[in-house]
Amino acid sequence: MRTAAVAVAACALALTTSAAGAAPKSSAAPGFLDADELPAHPGSQWYAGEVADGLPEIVPFCVDGPELPAEGASHRLFHTDLDTGASQVSFTAGSEQSAQALAAQLRDSSAGCAADWLRDNPGGTASWRDLGNQDVGDGAHSYGVHIESAHGSQDVHLFGVGRDGSTVTVVAWGQMGTLADAPVEAYRTTLRTAVEKLAG
Repeated sequence: MRTAAVAVAACALALTTSAAGAAPKSSAAPGFLDADELPAHPGSQWYAGEVADGLPEIVPFCVDGPELPAEGASHRLFHTDLDTGASQVSFTAGSEQSAQALAAQLRDSSAGCAADWLRDNPGGTASWRDLGNQDVGDGAHSYGVHIESAHGSQDVHLFGVGRDGSTVTVVAWGQMGTLADAPVEAYRTTLRTAVEKLAG
């Protein structure tokens, strides 16, 4: 599994590619976050790419399993002028039951991310924090993961999975640093907004 630092840098690169040649927004795509709805960054504004169909070229760290469905997926990538990046990936499932199963799979992937990363990165360290449920739509849950490579680089990621009806969304935020550096409450507000937007 790639490190979070590579994922953040790749996210910014993918954003440039997506903005230049993104597929047009699907008429069925759910509502997406705007740049100013992400946690405020002290040193930069946020920039948003276009909403595009399918999965992003770089799927968010911790939810990048091969079982993710490309059909019914759409995404938007965000970046700052510094080392902080974010993404939102949404999935429109064929039924509420399918959406429930996908949301559960994504929550499990996020919750197990630190342990998975440690198995693939001997010599590194990782910690995980459950950031709790949110009563919005048909439910949302967020997590924090901090990893430190054997060479000493540190990265922190926040992940949230939310569902409204047959639509599931994942909001990922990441930067260099530790969980103490992460804007947890502001991120939870962002996740709430993302799930509220799924209803249109």
